[in-house]
Amino acid sequence: MRLLLVAVGQRQPAWADTAYEDFAKRFPPELKLELKAVKAETRGSKTAEQLMAAEAARIEAALPKGVRRIVLDERGERRTSVQLAERLKLWMGEGRDAALIIGGPDGLHPGLKATADETLRLSDLTLPHAFARVLLAEGLYRAWTVTTGHPYHRE
Repeated sequence: MRLLLVAVGQRQPAWADTAYEDFAKRFPPELKLELKAVKAETRGSKTAEQLMAAEAARIEAALPKGVRRIVLDERGERRTSVQLAERLKLWMGEGRDAALIIGGPDGLHPGLKATADETLRLSDLTLPHAFARVLLAEGLYRAWTVTTGHPYHRE
């Protein structure tokens, strides 16, 4: 199974890329975490609706057919690490890849949000995109360790 992190924004600070890669390389071959960064729409005279629509089209193009869509949104469901591990087990049992989708500065287009199989919240705080990627990678890694009984997570 693949966990795809589909995120708007191709350039992140070096520290964020390094931290993300550190967690991504920890996953086992049977559960790969892959980043698919899509170009953010150039800000300027376009409306937020136009920006989100253009980014949504890029996200759609990056999503494989039949993938489980998990949208990251401030109004999504809160999950503890153990609860996320339970969701991860469910996703793994489905036999299809899962894509976790992070929008651009204006968020995700409502039409794209409507296609989500589920919506997840990382934090009650507003996070910079670089932090969100790292936090999500760590959270998914921690969830995987919970499912395998690895001592990384402690209760």
